[in-house]
Amino acid sequence: MLPKSLILSLVGVFLVTFSVFAGTSVLEGVAKDATGPIKGADVRIEAKNFSKILKTDASGHYVTHGLPVGTYKVMLVINGQVKASILDAKTQLDKPTQLNFDLSGKSVEKVRRPAVYGKDFMDVRVSIPP
Repeated sequence: MLPKSLILSLVGVFLVTFSVFAGTSVLEGVAKDATGPIKGADVRIEAKNFSKILKTDASGHYVTHGLPVGTYKVMLVINGQVKASILDAKTQLDKPTQLNFDLSGKSVEKVRRPAVYGKDFMDVRVSIPP
Protein backbone atom coordinates (compact mmCIF):
# COMPACT_ATOMS: atom_id res chain seq x y z
CA MET A 1 0.00 0.00 0.00
CA LEU A 2 1.23 3.53 -0.80
CA PRO A 3 2.08 5.94 2.01
CA LYS A 4 -0.56 8.57 2.78
CA SER A 5 1.80 11.46 1.88
CA LEU A 6 2.45 9.99 -1.58
CA ILE A 7 -1.28 9.63 -2.24
CA LEU A 8 -1.91 13.22 -1.14
CA SER A 9 0.94 14.42 -3.37
CA LEU A 10 -0.49 12.61 -6.38
CA VAL A 11 -3.94 14.07 -5.72
CA GLY A 12 -2.39 17.57 -5.46
CA VAL A 13 -0.55 17.14 -8.78
CA PHE A 14 -3.75 15.96 -10.42
CA LEU A 15 -5.74 18.96 -9.14
CA VAL A 16 -3.09 21.47 -10.26
CA THR A 17 -2.88 19.84 -13.69
CA PHE A 18 -6.67 19.88 -14.05
CA SER A 19 -6.95 23.56 -13.08
CA VAL A 20 -4.26 24.53 -15.63
CA PHE A 21 -6.13 22.72 -18.39
CA ALA A 22 -9.48 24.21 -17.39
CA GLY A 23 -8.08 27.65 -18.26
CA THR A 24 -9.33 31.15 -17.80
CA SER A 25 -10.26 34.01 -20.08
CA VAL A 26 -10.37 37.80 -20.21
CA LEU A 27 -13.45 39.94 -20.90
CA GLU A 28 -13.03 43.63 -21.65
CA GLY A 29 -14.61 46.49 -23.53
CA VAL A 30 -15.64 50.12 -23.72
CA ALA A 31 -18.99 51.79 -23.03
CA LYS A 32 -19.86 55.03 -24.78
CA ASP A 33 -22.82 57.16 -25.78
CA ALA A 34 -23.33 60.16 -28.06
CA THR A 35 -21.31 62.37 -25.70
CA GLY A 36 -18.33 59.99 -25.36
CA PRO A 37 -17.12 57.42 -22.83
CA ILE A 38 -19.48 56.41 -20.02
CA LYS A 39 -17.64 56.74 -16.71
CA GLY A 40 -18.75 54.80 -13.61
CA ALA A 41 -21.31 52.52 -15.29
CA ASP A 42 -21.79 49.00 -13.94
CA VAL A 43 -20.96 46.07 -16.17
CA ARG A 44 -22.65 42.95 -14.82
CA ILE A 45 -21.27 39.59 -15.87
CA GLU A 46 -23.47 36.60 -15.05
CA ALA A 47 -23.49 32.87 -15.63
CA LYS A 48 -25.03 29.94 -13.80
CA ASN A 49 -23.89 30.22 -10.16
CA PHE A 50 -21.67 33.22 -10.96
CA SER A 51 -22.04 37.00 -10.87
CA LYS A 52 -19.53 39.84 -11.01
CA ILE A 53 -19.97 43.61 -11.26
CA LEU A 54 -17.30 45.92 -12.70
CA LYS A 55 -17.18 49.72 -13.02
CA THR A 56 -16.12 51.52 -16.17
CA ASP A 57 -13.19 53.90 -15.75
CA ALA A 58 -12.87 57.52 -16.97
CA SER A 59 -12.38 56.31 -20.55
CA GLY A 60 -15.41 53.98 -20.38
CA HIS A 61 -13.15 50.90 -20.26
CA TYR A 62 -13.71 47.78 -18.15
CA VAL A 63 -11.73 44.56 -17.86
CA THR A 64 -11.86 41.35 -15.85
CA HIS A 65 -9.27 38.60 -15.83
CA GLY A 66 -9.50 35.01 -14.66
CA LEU A 67 -13.01 34.18 -15.83
CA PRO A 68 -13.61 30.51 -16.51
CA VAL A 69 -14.00 29.91 -20.25
CA GLY A 70 -17.71 29.83 -21.02
CA THR A 71 -20.84 31.74 -22.02
CA TYR A 72 -21.94 34.81 -20.07
CA LYS A 73 -24.74 37.34 -19.94
CA VAL A 74 -23.16 40.81 -19.89
CA MET A 75 -25.23 43.90 -19.07
CA LEU A 76 -24.46 47.60 -19.07
CA VAL A 77 -26.26 49.25 -16.15
CA ILE A 78 -26.46 53.03 -15.74
CA ASN A 79 -28.20 54.58 -12.73
CA GLY A 80 -29.77 51.23 -11.86
CA GLN A 81 -31.25 50.64 -15.34
CA VAL A 82 -30.08 48.02 -17.84
CA LYS A 83 -29.24 50.00 -20.98
CA ALA A 84 -27.86 47.12 -23.07
CA SER A 85 -27.20 43.42 -22.69
CA ILE A 86 -25.48 40.59 -24.49
CA LEU A 87 -27.06 37.26 -23.65
CA ASP A 88 -24.51 34.89 -25.18
CA ALA A 89 -21.02 36.35 -24.80
CA LYS A 90 -18.59 33.48 -25.28
CA THR A 91 -15.06 33.65 -23.92
CA GLN A 92 -12.12 31.62 -25.15
CA LEU A 93 -8.94 30.30 -23.62
CA ASP A 94 -5.96 32.64 -24.08
CA LYS A 95 -7.99 35.00 -26.32
CA PRO A 96 -9.37 38.19 -24.77
CA THR A 97 -13.00 38.77 -25.70
CA GLN A 98 -13.92 42.40 -26.25
CA LEU A 99 -17.53 43.51 -25.76
CA ASN A 100 -18.16 47.17 -26.56
CA PHE A 101 -21.38 49.01 -25.71
CA ASP A 102 -22.22 51.91 -28.02
CA LEU A 103 -25.39 53.73 -26.93
CA SER A 104 -25.14 56.38 -29.64
CA GLY A 105 -26.56 54.18 -32.44
CA LYS A 106 -29.88 54.56 -34.19
CA SER A 107 -30.90 50.91 -34.03
CA VAL A 108 -30.49 47.90 -31.83
CA GLU A 109 -28.05 45.43 -33.28
CA LYS A 110 -25.38 43.02 -32.23
CA VAL A 111 -22.35 42.94 -34.48
CA ARG A 112 -19.77 40.17 -34.46
CA ARG A 113 -16.50 40.79 -36.20
CA PRO A 114 -13.89 38.17 -36.99
CA ALA A 115 -11.02 37.69 -34.55
CA VAL A 116 -8.44 40.44 -34.97
CA TYR A 117 -5.08 40.38 -33.22
CA GLY A 118 -6.21 37.42 -31.16
CA LYS A 119 -9.38 39.09 -29.85
CA ASP A 120 -13.02 38.41 -30.56
CA PHE A 121 -15.04 41.62 -30.82
CA MET A 122 -18.73 42.14 -30.22
CA ASP A 123 -20.32 45.59 -30.34
CA VAL A 124 -23.81 46.39 -29.17
CA ARG A 125 -25.48 49.49 -30.57
CA VAL A 126 -28.67 50.60 -28.88
CA SER A 127 -31.20 53.24 -29.82
CA ILE A 128 -32.17 55.70 -27.14
CA PRO A 129 -35.79 56.81 -27.30
CA PRO A 130 -36.29 60.56 -27.77
